[in-house]
Amino acid sequence: MTHRIKWLKKNGYDTNKSYSINQLSEMSKVSKGDLQKIFNRGVGARKTNPSSVRLKRSFKKDPSKPLRMKLSGRQWGMARIYAFLNKIDMIKKGELKKINQDPDIAQKYIK
Repeated sequence: MTHRIKWLKKNGYDTNKSYSINQLSEMSKVSKGDLQKIFNRGVGARKTNPSSVRLKRSFKKDPSKPLRMKLSGRQWGMARIYAFLNKIDMIKKGELKKINQDPDIAQKYIK
């Protein structure tokens, strides 16, 4: 199950609907600016480390596949946002000890 589906289900939102950064900000209480930073970092990570980008449809890692078969920059950016939101919730509940991506932003929301 993806971070997107986990986070939306856990918070009672429709998993079949698309959500904008603005909507996710309102839903999660994480600032739009911080979510935009996370999104931009995801887009940048796709460019600088394409081997880490997952394949379309299966969401599996396969460094041998060409970039055109992998998630787009926008998809990778949104995936990073959902992973961040899901992991923040997990840390708050004690299910996760630390966040390995965007810890500089995460520290604002972990209390």
